[in-house]
Amino acid sequence: MLLEILRYASKALTEKRFRAVLTIIGIAIGPLALTMMTSTVRGYADYVQQQILSLGQNTVVVMPTERYQLTQSDLDFIKSLDEVEDAQPFFSLQGFITTPEGRKGVFIYAIDSSILLKAVGNLELESGDFPSESETAYAVIGNAVAYTSNKEVKLYDLGDAITVNIPQVKSGGQVALKRVSFRVKGILKEFGGAFFVSPDQSVFLPLKSGKTVLGEDKWSGIFVVVKDPVLVESTVSKLRSVYQDRLTIVAFQQIARIVASITGAMDFITFATSLSAFAVAVAGTAATMITSVIERTREIGVLKAIGFTDASVVLMILAESLIMSLIGGAIGITTGVLGAHVLASRGLTISASATTNIVIQASPKITLENLASTIAITIFVGVAGGIMPAYRAAKIPPAVALRYE
Repeated sequence: MLLEILRYASKALTEKRFRAVLTIIGIAIGPLALTMMTSTVRGYADYVQQQILSLGQNTVVVMPTERYQLTQSDLDFIKSLDEVEDAQPFFSLQGFITTPEGRKGVFIYAIDSSILLKAVGNLELESGDFPSESETAYAVIGNAVAYTSNKEVKLYDLGDAITVNIPQVKSGGQVALKRVSFRVKGILKEFGGAFFVSPDQSVFLPLKSGKTVLGEDKWSGIFVVVKDPVLVESTVSKLRSVYQDRLTIVAFQQIARIVASITGAMDFITFATSLSAFAVAVAGTAATMITSVIERTREIGVLKAIGFTDASVVLMILAESLIMSLIGGAIGITTGVLGAHVLASRGLTISASATTNIVIQASPKITLENLASTIAITIFVGVAGGIMPAYRAAKIPPAVALRYE
């Protein structure tokens, strides 16, 4: 009987191919949107979290507000905290270099290399070495600074001189360019997009270079390395209780948690948005099946006359809607996966400044859980769209159906 039901359902769909195809397309839109949007959002969210945590789950950055200036006493106090393993100041600026590809924005840091390696995980040299504290005219440059965007041409090698243009606002609002030159002592391996510190687009100088080369007299902030990630929250609480609003305190671990919560909210929004497409698919399936039942009233009467029960008729109509929903779901998920990869391949550009952009490339996160939930919702569309027409078909009296024209 089950085989007969499936045979009748398939025959009914092939007889009305155009209508079935349109219904399948309508059903496919929901799975397509849900798969593409959810996997792309989750892929970028996971990448961002990993990059933030790669900067160090036990790293805290302390930066002064406009009305406060960090001093040696602040550094000594932070180092005296029981939770703190190490703390060092840094200078940071933004500028650009001129390359055959045009202007390329760079971040400039004057920082002790030991704290940098503790704070930024997986930071490795491709060639050369970090300059010593006395080598104030030498620097380590990021991979994106050393190479062109396609990685085919090396712009700077070890020993080469590099000049960075640093915009400075003078009195009266005029902007002047300060040119700083130094030699390349080391080149970093490609790190990937990151936040706060983007190694690929950065130039790292010794800490003393902040005053002697960059001409800065105020620390931009202090990198703090906590002994254990579980101590980050207590460290942040102590700093905030002492400094209140005089300092901006950034803990990468907490940022990762915020990103995770935002991702959860975006998942809900994506799911809610996709449900509208599924709702339309339910309506379209119901309309198709009602029309099919009306057109096949006499046929249903004949089937009931030769032994088909009400349950058999319900199963036959539901089989038609389920076949369409499964085909639509397969098409939607397949195109959704392809669409997610196309969407992710475009990259996400974050503007860090007027001259510097951070481009994030992340693969979509396609999980069995996501696919299973999409398939389940698609099956529900078939059942919800076919149940009412199936019930209506089962209740048609055979005698009335046989007389129907």
